[in-house]
Amino acid sequence: MKPLENFYFRYMFQIFENKKIIITGHTGFKGSWLTAFLSTYNCKIYGVSKDIPTNPSHFKLLKLKKNIKTFKADIRDLTLLRKIFKKVQPDFVFHLAAQALVKNSYQNPDSTFTSNSIGTLNILESLRSLKKKCTTIMITSDKSYKNLEIKRGYRESDLIGGEDPYSASKACAELIIQSYVNSYFKNDKKILIAVGRAGNVIGGGDWSKDRLIPDCFKSWSKGKSSIIRNPNSTRPWQHVLEVVYGYMLLAKKLSKNSKLHGQVFNFGPSYKKNYKVIEILKYFKPLWKKCKWKINTSRTYQKESILLKLNSSKANNILNWKTKLNFKETLIYTLNWYKDYYSNKSKLITFEQINKYKRLK
Repeated sequence: MKPLENFYFRYMFQIFENKKIIITGHTGFKGSWLTAFLSTYNCKIYGVSKDIPTNPSHFKLLKLKKNIKTFKADIRDLTLLRKIFKKVQPDFVFHLAAQALVKNSYQNPDSTFTSNSIGTLNILESLRSLKKKCTTIMITSDKSYKNLEIKRGYRESDLIGGEDPYSASKACAELIIQSYVNSYFKNDKKILIAVGRAGNVIGGGDWSKDRLIPDCFKSWSKGKSSIIRNPNSTRPWQHVLEVVYGYMLLAKKLSKNSKLHGQVFNFGPSYKKNYKVIEILKYFKPLWKKCKWKINTSRTYQKESILLKLNSSKANNILNWKTKLNFKETLIYTLNWYKDYYSNKSKLITFEQINKYKRLK
């Protein structure tokens, strides 16, 4: 370890060393970054995923499979999930597996609800079968909130709900989590559960369809214009490392403090300043040679939220979590990752960025 560079992180997250950790959705964008981050500690990681969701794949490019045990499983298969949990006997669970795209949820509402809502129920049912202590972080979304497009940041106590199937499925998952915490885990000191809601997460290695950053870099790498649906939409943009750090910190704190059991935490940048899509594009323009876009505001499906902010004061105060990257640094981290990938596909800077992030104060 380099002098003092990771002292805080090494001390803070030594709790994961020699522990068995299940990560659902480990092959996805956030899941692969979480897997990579946790792999820098001496822990045993077990991934649960039904497939590799994108091509290219951040998970495959990092060759993470050789360092972990992967179970090919659909979280909608309760019988198989129970077998996995029984075999692994995890100390920690991070549940990220989901159908995560709003546009796709309009096209496939049934699979969205079964994956996001019933899949979450199946994770909870699998936890019920454990006879040992297990700390679980359930990842939902900032879109769980009933979005009234108000100017203040949403707090954890605000109403949940959603107009589109994706948002509704995540809100539904949270109702299921609350029900299980109160019905089965309220007085159970072995199973500890908390919920993490993150804002719009960006960073290298995301190739999901119908998402701003991957759509832009895929188009620009081919010399094409990216198609922009909502140039004036604002979101709580943040780098993926910020939320991965938040999830890990929440898991550590929850495992030591049962008073956090059943609680929800927002992880987002300062709600006092949100940035529009068009501001991101204008920032990238002088930094990427073939950065160009076209505005297409025609809507095949129903509305997409224009304004969404998170208030993360609870995570700031209780977990001592705060973002380490400002807006421009977030964009630079993201831009540098894609620049490096498209110029040298044989080498990724993921672990370089993880180590750099660890050195930030």
